Amino acid sequence: MTQPWIEIDGRRIGPGHPPYIIAELSANHNGKIETAMRIIEEAAKAGSDAVKLQTYRPDTITLDCDSEDFKIKGGLWDGRTLYELYEEAHMPWEWHKPLFEHARKLGITIFSSPFDPTAVDFLEDLGAPAYKIASFEAVDLPLIEYVAKTGKPMIISTGMADAEEIQEAIDAARGAGCKQLAVLHCVSGYPAPPEDYNLLTIPDMLERFGLVTGLSDHTIDNTTAITSIALGASLVEKHFTLDRNGGGPDDSFSLEPAELAALCRDAKTAWQALGKIDYGRKSSEQGNIKFRRSLYFLKDLKKGELICSSAVGSIRPGYGLSPKYLKDIVGRRVNRNCSAGMPVSFKELDPAE
Repeated sequence: MTQPWIEIDGRRIGPGHPPYIIAELSANHNGKIETAMRIIEEAAKAGSDAVKLQTYRPDTITLDCDSEDFKIKGGLWDGRTLYELYEEAHMPWEWHKPLFEHARKLGITIFSSPFDPTAVDFLEDLGAPAYKIASFEAVDLPLIEYVAKTGKPMIISTGMADAEEIQEAIDAARGAGCKQLAVLHCVSGYPAPPEDYNLLTIPDMLERFGLVTGLSDHTIDNTTAITSIALGASLVEKHFTLDRNGGGPDDSFSLEPAELAALCRDAKTAWQALGKIDYGRKSSEQGNIKFRRSLYFLKDLKKGELICSSAVGSIRPGYGLSPKYLKDIVGRRVNRNCSAGMPVSFKELDPAE
């Protein structure tokens, strides 16, 4: 049975609730706190439920080492060392408090991905309402256990993790006391092609792990994210920037403000369209019932005259008998004068002979 929901800042997230949209600020501040502030403002304006940071320092995530193990080969960051990348991309810790305060003034939830226990302690001091475990840290079970002990809701991204590793992460979180847990289907490509996403994995994750499930989407438009809602995703995370051509480490695969606003709008529309199993007539259909087909007299008939196949037919509008009665009408006699254009009802008919 699927865990029904998790709750962050008073907002329930899960099946039966509108999709929860997270704008990932990541490295898109590009070294300026003013840019980070504006990103939060634009995320709130677009209708995002939350904005997410990343909390680490270069020396808490890697070593300052230029050996081959620490060099990036291929992709957006080809040729750089991990330390160089994270030195550029990391958000200074002294920015966190003013950013948290700014988000709270705007009424948008703010939380972060911690990358080591010192980041968790720091975020606890700021009153973070939830935590996200990044895909690359999903195998760091001691970190997951440390986060779980805060008692806060936790979201684990699963890029690169196989089913066994995902289960290990879940077990670590649960074993350390996490009561509110969600997982995100993810492809850790930057950007990731839509065909890599295999979104049919989402309903399998819902059944297999029994947790609130969402999508961390690294494609460059909204199609994959919106499709995920129809398959059971309850939350969607997308990288967000002011300008995709801004030149930062993550800008090129991030949404711009108008695109984020479209995601917030369209994901909710997709969720509303899912609705429930319902074969009944809908409110928007009520006025159109009269335009369905029904049986009408096609020519004048005198009282007692036999109804032949050319005298009655199925046409619009729908005020007469249902077309399913056509075979019961032909061959009977009318008990009054009937004119062409008159709807057929049983009261005009003699009993069947």
